[in-house]
This record gives sequence, C-alpha cells and structure tokens, in this order.
Amino acid sequence: MAKKKYNVIREEMLQVASNVAQEKNIDQDSVFSAMEQALEKAARVKYGQEIDIRISIDRSTGDIKLNSYLEVVENIEEEFQSRQILLEDAKKTNPNIGLGEFIIKELPPIELGRVAAQNAKGVIIQKVREADKSNQYQEYKDKVGEIAVGIVKRTEFGNLILDLGKSEAIIKREELIPREAFKNGDRVRAYIYEVKDDVKGYQVFLSRTHPQFLSKLFYQEVPEIYEGVIVVKSVARDPGSRAKISVFTEDSTIDPVGACVGMRGSRVQAVVNELQGEKIDIVTWSDNQATFLANALAPAEVSKIFLYEEKNKVEVVIPDDQLSLAIGRKGQNVKLASNLTSLEIDILTEDEESERRQQEFKEKSVLLAETLDVEDVIAQLLVTDGYTSVESIALETLENLEKIEGFDSTLAQEIIDRSKSFLKEKEDSDKKLIEENINDDKLKSLKGMNNSILAELAKSNILNVNDFADLATFELIDKEEGILKDLDLDEEVANNMIMEARSFWSEEQNED
Repeated sequence: MAKKKYNVIREEMLQVASNVAQEKNIDQDSVFSAMEQALEKAARVKYGQEIDIRISIDRSTGDIKLNSYLEVVENIEEEFQSRQILLEDAKKTNPNIGLGEFIIKELPPIELGRVAAQNAKGVIIQKVREADKSNQYQEYKDKVGEIAVGIVKRTEFGNLILDLGKSEAIIKREELIPREAFKNGDRVRAYIYEVKDDVKGYQVFLSRTHPQFLSKLFYQEVPEIYEGVIVVKSVARDPGSRAKISVFTEDSTIDPVGACVGMRGSRVQAVVNELQGEKIDIVTWSDNQATFLANALAPAEVSKIFLYEEKNKVEVVIPDDQLSLAIGRKGQNVKLASNLTSLEIDILTEDEESERRQQEFKEKSVLLAETLDVEDVIAQLLVTDGYTSVESIALETLENLEKIEGFDSTLAQEIIDRSKSFLKEKEDSDKKLIEENINDDKLKSLKGMNNSILAELAKSNILNVNDFADLATFELIDKEEGILKDLDLDEEVANNMIMEARSFWSEEQNED
C-alpha cells in the first residue's frame, strides 16, 4: 500500500513540475529545485532542524532520495554537533574516508502531514514565483527602448497600471501626455524607458512623453526607417503640443522628409493621432550646423547665422516679420530647435543686428582713434575700409591706404608711422612684462606661442606650462571673457597649444 502511495507521489511530482514549467515558462529544473527545498524543510520538521538533510528528486523518474550528511572533521564544533563526526569514528564505518568527506545515510521516505504539506506547498509556490519574476525581469530588461502595448488595469494616484500579459507596468502621471485620459480596459502604447529590480521586486516603467517614443512610432510607421535606409538623428518634444524630428539618408534618390510624411500625410498622421494631435515638424538633418539650424527653425526663414563653436552657441538673424514665427508660441519653436540641434540659440531681428553692428563699428572707431591719437572721422574711415586693428594698418602699403576716400600720401604715411610706433612701444612693454614674470622655457617654446600671448598670460597670472595646461580652450579665446580675447587667436591653434602643454605632464610622470 505504501509503495503504491509512493508511486502516486512520484507521478504527481512529475506532472506538477511539467505543468508549472509550461504554464510559467520556467525551466523544469528550477521547479524540481523548489520541490527539493520544500521537502527538505518538511524532513527537518520530522528529523530535527539541526540535521543536515538533503533531498534529490530524479528528473526523469520522480524517485525521491532522502539522505542525512555527516561531515568528517578533526574536531567537532559545538554548534554543528549534529552535522559533524570525528575522523576516528567515521573510519569505523568507512576505513578509507578522509577529512572533509561525508558519511551519507539514507533515510526512509517521509509521510507529509497536513501542516508539513502546506509548508512544502508554500515553499514551492514562493520559489516558483521568484523564478517566474526573474524570467520576466530578464525579458523586459532586454526590451528597454522598445514600444510595449498593454491594457489599463487600474489607476493609482493618477498613475496608470497596465497589464502586459505576463507582467504589469506603470506609466507615471508625468509620463502621460497632458490632457489625455484612459479608463480601465483601454489599450495603450508606450515606450519602455526603464526596468528596475529591487527588494520589492521588478518594475517596468513606461512613458508616452519620452522623445524616443516619437522616434519608435516613426520606426513602426515608415518602412524606410525600419529598414535603416532613413535614420532618425534627433528628436525634441513638447508632449501633446509640438515636436521636431530630424531625419537623414545617404540615398540621394530618397527624400527623407517626404518618406516620413507619406502619401497625403498618411504616415505622419498616424503618429499625430497616437500622440493626441501633437503637431510634428520633420526636418532634414545636415552635418553642417548652420544648415541644420536653419532647417530646425522652420517654418521661419533665416537671414544670417553666426556660430560660436567653442561656446556651443549660435546667433540667428531673422527678418522682422519672421520673428514671432521663429520664436513660436511661448518660445516653443526656438526651444525645440535648440533641443534638436543641441545649440544655445539667440534670436536677433535684422534691425537689432544692424544696431549691434553699428555699436561694434563705433567701439572699434573709438579704440582706433584713441590708440593712434587721430580724429574720429579718420578712425571711422579706416574701420569702414576694413582696418579694425593697429596691426592691419601697420602691415598695409602706402599705396593701398592712399585709396581711402579723403586720404592723401602724407596722411596715409602718418597713420602707418603711428601704427608702427604704437606696436613697437607695445612690443617693448610686453618684453619687459614677460622678463619680469615668466621664466618657464617650456611655456615659451609651445608651438604658436608669441610675446603678445605671453604678455596677456602674465597679466592673468598664467606663469608656467602647468598653469597653461590647466586652461580650457574657451578660457583663452572667448570673445567676451577670454584671456586672449583681443588677439583673435584661432581655436585650433589654441587647442593644440593646450594639448602640447599637457603632454609635459606625461613626461614628468614617466620621469618620476
């Protein structure tokens, strides 16, 4: 009778392991491991918690083996008296046994009482749940960056809880498009941006406001993007209101914007409908920053662009009648263009730009008049003809300077002489400043270094090659605050000088 009952248990175990593994998509071995742990727990209730009891279930037959283990040791530790045996005693049972090995004794099968059976069942359920959650976490962790589709189960404090089939996911209130509302049972598409695993278990976080949600929707709607012929370069969104997306293709036969718009706007309209009517501007990406920026500011027209790469900043001149279009409602258009291009954008009207140029003209004229001690009108004539620095005048020929309206040979020669005299005095002053403050030959030997640069460095207390190496390029050439702002130093030259200065660091480390 006992043998028949034992056979029934074996068959049930095999059936349970198979069913659970199929239902939860878990490896059968994980289910058997959970069963073994549950039975071990029940066996310790009968034989004692201090006993080292191990159970193994044959994966093919369901046979259960119940064994106790005694470790062979030289000295028994008090807390492990029931799990250890002295070597001399162990040799009475097995003369060939050694330290660290085990005496294994087979125990009779246990009869599970009601409480023990419930406990075993609880352990199995818990272990299966843990394995199931681990599988689901691994599955969704690999899906970060994809779109998920779920059914709304409930709403908690404005957050949506979605049923994804095997798992639940959450869309936080701030990740929902403004003014959109869902009710239980609604089907929702969203972007998986994070999967967390912590003590509370794992959580899948979705978003409908993430910029990449827009990108993935175009990936689904536009075959050319799906196939990789067209590439989405950047996305900027004001969720529920407006968005900009830049696209590019190396295939000259394909219009990337037209392909994304689709026949009669069918493709872009499908995305717009999913995003609650969000207006989408599709622009062509270009590796030329000025061209890309002009495209990004559409539908506004751009007159001029002044790019300051070292500051990642750009000034854009717009016709007066295009200003409101360029800025957009509450600054939306220029903000999205800035996010799309990763540039800080300053918008100027043509009148504002003209006014600023006039101010610059005035400042240069005043500076030239003071430097050369000439009348304002003469300085203005020089600046108008492109002579904005003393250096440019000193290097000019008498014949060219005579061509300026109102100049004759005497005046031209006087202007050149004064320019050269000023530069000579400045050169002498620079030399004195350098001699008194800078003694570092490494700094003086940098490629591109000259006395004018060294003098400005001395004024800013940059006195050796290590001080110079600590600088960033923009700290040297920034037009407003740079140490060398008055010298018109090329960005590449400045950068190369700094890198050469830093090379001395590695040489010093090698010497050490």
